Formats: sequence, structure tokens, C-alpha cells
Amino acid sequence: MNTGKYVFAQVCALLPFNDFIKCVDKYEGNYYVKHFTCWNQLMCMLFGQFCNRQSLSDLVICLQSQKNKWYHLGMGLGVSKSNLAYANEHRPWEIFSEFADILIRQARNICVNSKDLEVKVDGQVYAVDSTTIKLCFSLFEWARFRTNESAIKLHTQFDIRSEIPKYLQFSDGATHDVNILDSIEFEKGAFYVMDRAYISFARLSKINQAEAFFVTRAQDNQKLKRLYSAAVDKSTGVLCDQVVKLVHFRPLKNTLPNFAE
Repeated sequence: MNTGKYVFAQVCALLPFNDFIKCVDKYEGNYYVKHFTCWNQLMCMLFGQFCNRQSLSDLVICLQSQKNKWYHLGMGLGVSKSNLAYANEHRPWEIFSEFADILIRQARNICVNSKDLEVKVDGQVYAVDSTTIKLCFSLFEWARFRTNESAIKLHTQFDIRSEIPKYLQFSDGATHDVNILDSIEFEKGAFYVMDRAYISFARLSKINQAEAFFVTRAQDNQKLKRLYSAAVDKSTGVLCDQVVKLVHFRPLKNTLPNFAE
């Protein structure tokens, strides 16, 4: 545990403490708090993540065995299951959300040029996808996914060059993947790589209007008409390069369809 203590302290020393305090002050997270501050709460939850604790009880039991090291780990002296549960339930989640945004921006600035892509493009390249996280139906009935299943969905805009997510959004498991495109701020000149679940022409039009680009797969029932073909070197893995148009086209409406159900 002594070695782990120093490793944990060194990792947490990289966190911008002053930026976190600004987030806390903005939402008055330490209002009327005497012993167990938002920073103590953050250290406890980070420790639980690093040590792969499975529950609050598991985390607190682990910490209780090393009570003499709490102060040096930045956890204060008021660590208990009740304090931690109350803090997680009642303190503004926006504190930690905004602090995460700060960390992501700093990490992307450091790692933005750390990886070269096989395809040379000038703009940023993002992968947009989601994953379904299944939950216990008896404990998370509010997150109903199917008849006897519960789940939430994590939508991610992933910066391929820095290998760091730029945007994350949670939703209930029944929310259609394409809805995240309503929340993303599209960057001029950037490329957005998606699968066929994100084909919504009204939303893809917003990417075009932002002077950005998208790469996606065609749907199975999508009918296209080839206008002309360009020469390609098939040894590179490219089968064809064609300009096409939709066979059945409807003008875009002002409203976007909601695929929540």
C-alpha cells in the first residue's frame, strides 16, 4: 500500500487543483461543508476507480484499513460510507463534469499530434459511436431497455489522433444513436466517421453546412445512382471512387425526427 500511496499521490498531483476549486466555487459545492470537501470526494472516487472497487462499501472497507494514510492521499478525515453516499447524491454533478472537460482539453492539447494517420488529412478526425451498458433490472428499473432488461447508452465523439474523447453523453438505452448529432458542435474542416446508424440526412446536412465532412456506410435499402467514376489504385484497398445521387429524394424539412423510441 505504501508504494500505491505514492503512485496515487503522483497521479493526482497532475490534476489542476485551482481549476477544480473554481468549479466548486461556481456551484457552491463546499457550502456548509466542514470535513468532507468536494476535493476529498473526488480523491475517494478516483481511488475507487484506480483500485477497481465494485461498490461504495467495497471502497470504504478498503480505505478503513489504511486510515492513517487518508490525509496524505488528500481524502481528509471524514471518509465514511454515509458521507460519501450523501456527497454523491446531493452535490452538483456539474462540478465534476466541467472539471472533466478541463482535463480533456488539456490532454488533447498535449496529445493532439502524438499519432499520425495513414490517411493524410488536414482537419481533425473524429469517430462517433455508442455503446450500451447493461444494468441489473431489479435495481435500475428506471433505465428500462427491453421488457426484462435495463441499460444506459454512452455516446462518444472520439478524437482519433489524440485517442481521447472530446464529447461524452449518457442517455437511456432506448435512445437512438443518431440523436447525439444534435448535441455535437461540428468543426470546420473536421471529418466525422460514423456507421450507418447515423444516417439522417437532415442531421448530415448540418455537418455539410458547418463546412465539415462525414464518412459513413450506406444503408442496405439505400438506392443510389452512379453519375461517374474516378480512377483508383486498388492495391491501396480502395475498390472504387464514384459520385452518386439518391434515387428517391425528398427535400429536407425544418424539423428533425426523434428516434428516442
